[in-house]
Amino acid sequence: ETGSEDIDILPNGLAFISSGLKYPGLKSLAPDKPGEIFLMDLNEDNPRAVELRISRGFDLASFNPHGISTYVD
Repeated sequence: ETGSEDIDILPNGLAFISSGLKYPGLKSLAPDKPGEIFLMDLNEDNPRAVELRISRGFDLASFNPHGISTYVD
């Protein structure tokens, strides 16, 4: 309902999407849910956002993504 916070699309059509921003004064539909990063392949006929798994050891409980960018080498 509130959408993503940011998106970065690579030249090959892969899109990385950040979601779950918690900000004072901003309504959150899932205040206890950590932030997420999604991947979408825009080359597909019917693209769908798929949640990426985050490595163990990462403090997922406090993950609050604000923006996203990629670096292509």
